[in-house]
Amino acid sequence: MSIIEPQESTLYHQLAETLADAIHNGTWLPGSRLPAIRRCAATHQVSINTVLTAYRLLEDRGLIEARPQSGYYVRGVLPSVKAQASHRAKVSSPSSSKLDLIEAVFAAQNHPDYTNISLACPQNSDFFPTAKISRIMASLLRREPNLIGRYALPPGSERLRREIARRARDLGMTLTTDDITLTHGCMEALQLALRVVTKPGDCVGLETPTYFYLFPLLASLGLNVVEIPTDPQHGLSLDALELVLQEKRIQALVAMPTVQNPLGCTMKLEDKKRLAKLVNRYQIPLIEDGLYDELQFCWPLSPAVKAFDSDGWVLHCASFTKTVAPDFHVGWIAAGRFSEDLARLKSVSSLTESRLLSETLGHFLESGGYDHHLRTMRRRYAAQMDEARGLIARHFPQGTRATQPSGGFIFWVELPGEIDCIALFHRLLQEKICLTPGALYTLSDRCNSALRLTCCYPFDERYTWALKRTGALACEMSGIPAGMI
Repeated sequence: MSIIEPQESTLYHQLAETLADAIHNGTWLPGSRLPAIRRCAATHQVSINTVLTAYRLLEDRGLIEARPQSGYYVRGVLPSVKAQASHRAKVSSPSSSKLDLIEAVFAAQNHPDYTNISLACPQNSDFFPTAKISRIMASLLRREPNLIGRYALPPGSERLRREIARRARDLGMTLTTDDITLTHGCMEALQLALRVVTKPGDCVGLETPTYFYLFPLLASLGLNVVEIPTDPQHGLSLDALELVLQEKRIQALVAMPTVQNPLGCTMKLEDKKRLAKLVNRYQIPLIEDGLYDELQFCWPLSPAVKAFDSDGWVLHCASFTKTVAPDFHVGWIAAGRFSEDLARLKSVSSLTESRLLSETLGHFLESGGYDHHLRTMRRRYAAQMDEARGLIARHFPQGTRATQPSGGFIFWVELPGEIDCIALFHRLLQEKICLTPGALYTLSDRCNSALRLTCCYPFDERYTWALKRTGALACEMSGIPAGMI
């Protein structure tokens, strides 16, 4: 899970990441003793102070612990979430109670007095390059004051589309500016894609669990859902998908092959290639949600499925809301064989995106500052993910499981003892804490003891208290003591 390039970090950060990788991949097992400080310094040819600082950083992340007169040891880690038992995909649509629960969660997430530990939107300006973006925008307005007086008709700012096409190469995609249409965030890209490739009454394949707001979106378009099993470590079950395709049960597929929401997993390279072949062979559009693609912890980045799209059946959607400027709400789509139809639909839908905001983003991407910013975010989210998992291991009921995400700031937690996480959600609201129950992410009842948590907030006293309180209440409801066995 190495995320630090040598020129971008101090020596102790590099050493900490090397040791964290060894812990995550099982080279250093829970309970094993790390090398003595002097030995580690000699092995890695760094100073004793560098090793001490690296070890303290790993302590803060909850990965190791110091034992008096003994040394440093790898802490017990949360066990991984197990794959669900195989089930036959069936056609369904969200119930009114499911839609009501989604609305209740949205209302709680927007309440200013609540401490949120599940909203997938960083809530602090230091997560974003706010100062640099502001300077670029001010400079643009001084040089081109008429920017705010002109429409930016579809497909949108050529400068930004050129930068998107350039950066797409990091994800294996070969795109031109003409392949890209700017949208009002990733959600509009997904909506436009669905409207282009489906009609009311069609069935759309979704991962399960999946991003919960897809349910009301599909319902608003008169579309039905076929849930396809998704492994918490390896992603969408391609065997189950192929069976659905053979039976011609879906007219489109929506998936997040990279850093999936809510599991955080990324499909293997060979599985991404197979997925591209399947949708091209059966001529079923894949709407690929790439919202978190650039927040992967690995380098080089795992390619998008669009990179292996031979005949244009993959529509790749993304945005800058999670990485640069949420309020700009600038997204994009490369719609393959559907590009012309999608551009026309965009023209009669929201028509245009802000020229000022798009040009500001284009200049920021041109400047090279985006790459440095992404590296900083990846380091921070990887560290905060470890720290949050450490808090969960200590304060949640014994037997709690969690995913080990491949990037981003979202992970999935499964509680023992058949704890009803909807009831947990409502009890926490009484204490002004908001989480997202797992039941929102599926139309079945298979995730009632699960929840999604996020690590995109400052790890201050308020956030850590809310996480600890959630664990304490889960222990109270289940009768299971806290801490790992």
